[in-house]
Amino acid sequence: MYCNYCGKSIQDDANVCAYCGTRVGGSIARKRLVRPREGRKVAGVCLGMAEYFDLDVTLVRVVWLIMAFMTGVGFVGYIVAWIVMPEEPYLLSAQAPTGQQVTNQ
Repeated sequence: MYCNYCGKSIQDDANVCAYCGTRVGGSIARKRLVRPREGRKVAGVCLGMAEYFDLDVTLVRVVWLIMAFMTGVGFVGYIVAWIVMPEEPYLLSAQAPTGQQVTNQ
């Protein structure tokens, strides 16, 4: 398989080009803007934004802090995003089907 962006040969089962880093493959799942349950610092707003826009979470946090202290819009925006953005749904593990118990007789 070839990367459509850089034209180099990549593995057939690759999701990302090893040379240029662009996503390759059939269909890309539609991303949702949610607040993740794992890895967040306060409410998960910056982490959710970083995952949605495929950016580094540290960069998003720094920009958000600059907006908060320079203009004050960051404080209000964070609280609004905290209220509006839904939390990531719980991931439930699948339980093995229970069959008849085998007893030694």
